[in-house]
Amino acid sequence: MLTLGCKVNQYETQAMGEIFEKEGYNIVPDSEIADVYVINTCTVTNVGDKKSRQFIRRAKRNNPEAIIAVVGCYAQTAPKEVLSIEGVNIVIGTNERNKIVEAVKKCKVDEKISLVDDIMKVKHFEEMSIADVKDKTRAFLKIQEGCNQYCTYCIIPYARGPIRSRGKLEIVEEVKALVEKGFKEVVLTGIHVASYGKDLDTGSTLIDILKEVNKVKGLKRIRLSSLEPTLFTYEFLNELSKLEKICEHFHLSLQSGCNATLKRMNRKYTAEEYKEIVNRIRTVYPEVALTTDIIVGFPGETDEEFNITYNFVKEIEFSEIHVFKYSPRTGTPAAKYTNQVDGLIKHYRSEKLIELGEQLKDNYRTMFIGRNKKVLFEALSKDVTGYVEGYTDNYLKILAPANDVKEGELDIVTLKELRQDYILGEKK
Repeated sequence: MLTLGCKVNQYETQAMGEIFEKEGYNIVPDSEIADVYVINTCTVTNVGDKKSRQFIRRAKRNNPEAIIAVVGCYAQTAPKEVLSIEGVNIVIGTNERNKIVEAVKKCKVDEKISLVDDIMKVKHFEEMSIADVKDKTRAFLKIQEGCNQYCTYCIIPYARGPIRSRGKLEIVEEVKALVEKGFKEVVLTGIHVASYGKDLDTGSTLIDILKEVNKVKGLKRIRLSSLEPTLFTYEFLNELSKLEKICEHFHLSLQSGCNATLKRMNRKYTAEEYKEIVNRIRTVYPEVALTTDIIVGFPGETDEEFNITYNFVKEIEFSEIHVFKYSPRTGTPAAKYTNQVDGLIKHYRSEKLIELGEQLKDNYRTMFIGRNKKVLFEALSKDVTGYVEGYTDNYLKILAPANDVKEGELDIVTLKELRQDYILGEKK
């Protein structure tokens, strides 16, 4: 099983893998020859589509007699194109993935089957869950599907369809099952998590889910995936601050610090509103880690607009930023804009922001040197022999000697020394 793209895709691949295992199939490593290949695709950029096609061709070369099933976002947005690729037998989009084993059993090597729905008409959350995960410290749990935002650069609303929320009972039961298996942290994820509950008649919202998950005995941490900044109203923050298991780390999507650019992107806030939200969060969580995404070189972005974004990022003092060079995505409004930015300019702006991001990251991490922090240790370090790595609740990566701390345990350590990608810690 091969996965491209986001954490949601990774969750869904694992859920499909468990369906196969329940039916008696063995999941083999990517390096081994398989009888069935499942390729879970990404279509955020045209590069994602290209990589998906490369994976398909590689699978066909590995075993010309294998059944190849292509699922996910690329399959959803271009089902005929995917089905026409040599070797592809089954195409399933971003719904009906629970039927994948049934389709594989029916399919012959020279047959082609499409189970792609009109995703814009799908109104119910497709229930998928994970019961067996090798990593027993942090588990990703999908609680929401779809997006209604329609940012001009983004294909995802067309690939994932309208928002659909998972039921509260199903979420809580999966959290309890994960805790029973030894997990101490859950990451609640989805395509647009902030919109959780807007499609439900029950009136449940994200804060209601967080309150219920916070009650689960044995769970130590709740982490949230990428969030829309407008979620953080005074009311939401007031309720959130009462939940002791919430990690003080929020990934607040920004994309640009310039209002003119934000408007062309069809983002739903201004830079001034974003700054006010950040100040609001820091009033409640003074040492919170705030991470974000920035797109450089969006169509029409002038030097002046980029400089506004650069200075805004510097002013906000994020703990980390992820910088992306704008890539036109066929099927989105922005791909048709005539004022595309030259690639060399995008590269220059990207490098400049990345350099700033590294400075901000070091500034934030330096604040905690000499302090004691609780760390959830996850696994032996692949980089430093004899050390175990883990994360604080505000997502600082910590390495500590393996003879002092244990994998899967929460330990208080003193943060001693800043390294390039981590902080060396010593058990208190």
